[in-house]
Amino acid sequence: MSGPAFFQTYMGQRFYETTMPQLVRQLTRLNDNLERLVAAAERLSGPKQSSSGESVQPTTTAGTEEP
Repeated sequence: MSGPAFFQTYMGQRFYETTMPQLVRQLTRLNDNLERLVAAAERLSGPKQSSSGESVQPTTTAGTEEP
């Protein structure tokens, strides 16, 4: 292929200098919003339940013997 490489073209420069940074910012924003949505959904749903409908008990090591 002859001619300039993609990054040397006007469209390539625009892609790397404008499009990619905007894409990264929007992905970061999307991730932040999803984290907030999950946190809000967990608060509203109350205690987690397993697929069998039983309450999920936290796993602790209190009261167990050490080997």
